[in-house]
Amino acid sequence: MLQPGDEFRHKYSYTQDDVDTFARVSGDTNPLHIDPAAGKASMFGSNIIHGFLGASVFTKIFGALWYADGHVYMTQSLKWLKPMFVNTEYEAVVKVKEIFKEKNRILYDCAVYDVATGEQTIAGEALLLNKKQYVW
Repeated sequence: MLQPGDEFRHKYSYTQDDVDTFARVSGDTNPLHIDPAAGKASMFGSNIIHGFLGASVFTKIFGALWYADGHVYMTQSLKWLKPMFVNTEYEAVVKVKEIFKEKNRILYDCAVYDVATGEQTIAGEALLLNKKQYVW
């Protein structure tokens, strides 16, 4: 069974098409994300992906990859530390921080790193309930 310090890692990236789709679905059509001219003229030098798109990897991890059957999100905190770009490989890391056995809950540290530079782009925590998987 899971213990504090256990972790799961997942590498991922997004294309400009992914960003454009997220902009359409979310309604966040900020030119910084979808207009190459605006991205080039920005302080970033190119378009950046939406912060919530970059952080959506945690939903994928908890919903499909890591003890997924039965997960219910309770909370998620996020801090965006660096911009993220299309066609760049990132690695998401979720690590068991604290276990609440009596409530079938686990608090996770959540982080995203740029694989090439090792720089952290996202930090946060997630509290998940799982009565099927978190049974001690």
